[in-house]
Amino acid sequence: MTDIAQTGDQPSRVTRNYTLAMLVAIYASSHVDRQIVSILAESIKQELLLSDTQLGFLIGLSFAIFYATLGIPIAILADRYSRRNIIAISVIIWSGMTALCGLAGSYVQLALARIGVGIGEAGSSPPSHSMISDLYPPEKRATAMGIYAAGINVGVLLGFLVGGWIDEWYGWRMAFFVVGLPGILLGLLMFFTVQEPTRTQAPKPLPKNVFTEVWETFKIMMAIPSLRHIVIGTTLVVFVGYGALYWNGVYFRRILGLSAGETGTVLALIGGIIGGIGTLSGGWLADRLAQHDKRYYVWLTAGVKLAILPVAYWYYLTTDVLTAILLTTITSFFGGFYLSVSFALNQSLLPPARRALGSALLLFCINIVGLGFGPQLVGILSDYFSTDYGADGLRYALIVVVSLNLWGCFHYFWAGRNLREDLAVAEKSGV
Repeated sequence: MTDIAQTGDQPSRVTRNYTLAMLVAIYASSHVDRQIVSILAESIKQELLLSDTQLGFLIGLSFAIFYATLGIPIAILADRYSRRNIIAISVIIWSGMTALCGLAGSYVQLALARIGVGIGEAGSSPPSHSMISDLYPPEKRATAMGIYAAGINVGVLLGFLVGGWIDEWYGWRMAFFVVGLPGILLGLLMFFTVQEPTRTQAPKPLPKNVFTEVWETFKIMMAIPSLRHIVIGTTLVVFVGYGALYWNGVYFRRILGLSAGETGTVLALIGGIIGGIGTLSGGWLADRLAQHDKRYYVWLTAGVKLAILPVAYWYYLTTDVLTAILLTTITSFFGGFYLSVSFALNQSLLPPARRALGSALLLFCINIVGLGFGPQLVGILSDYFSTDYGADGLRYALIVVVSLNLWGCFHYFWAGRNLREDLAVAEKSGV
């Protein structure tokens, strides 16, 4: 797994584009495998007789625990060894574990398989972020990260569309097989066709004390004022985003009365296409606005999240299916604006030798809190409100959770106070 490319010429445009395309495809695969359980959740609940609290654990926390924690030691390896090899091995693991979900005969077995998916996916994003940062200069990173982040929307498109109709035609177990097994091919393609990018800084030896390495990187992140608020703000908006996204399939089926196939089609088109266009637009627009003032990197996210909050409230209160589709189209377009900006700034503000680990720490925060507890809190609140409101308890649970976007907006606004100065310091330091 040792890196060969340490110094040398920049990769060709074709090489950069192919590498980025492979990383997007693998990122999309990871989101198909992690999110498909949300479109299958209502069917799984009915067969295994689960509560919404148990569904929340399957959707989020079971996956997030190991996904977030193992990302840190894997990132330490990624800052020193072949990122390509780490990603290739990881995608093969998580794809196989996704297929095993289809063989689960009980809630415990399904939860264990989901934990296995999380273990595999821990090796994807940190080395991918690091590779992209070595492939693209700072002024193009937000756009490149936006393209990479669009893998989420491709994953949503495929996961919802394939998952919904396979569930309706053949059952939820077959859906896990259909989306899991092709990922093994992606892992092999990554290993045999992608070159390890030249690093902008030679890697250091492995740390004698891993915890010291993690703590030192975390202290660096928290010592940069703008990055500190970006980490907190990203964690909060991801908490809301995952809480809402992962329960959308259940919401359309249980509250609005659509079938599994209809729900999958609607959410695939909205989340996959409209959301993908929005994610790309967010990175592109942020790069353009930041040419005039770097603070727009964070102010754009804050303003957008604040503006769409009333739209989200309306979405969860309406009883009309067409109105709900229109409203969730709006929220999906603007919902991913924070992604490329937050990932790109995290990379741009950190020293090159800390980037993969810094990415893992950011992902640890957003995935333990956001992916882990966002869907879990929705499930707990849904069970709580259902005692008085029945099925509509899910509406009120989602309204409570999306209100936390206000808190996230505050931190993105606050990050703008020091962003220009912090980026200038990073540039002078050779980032």
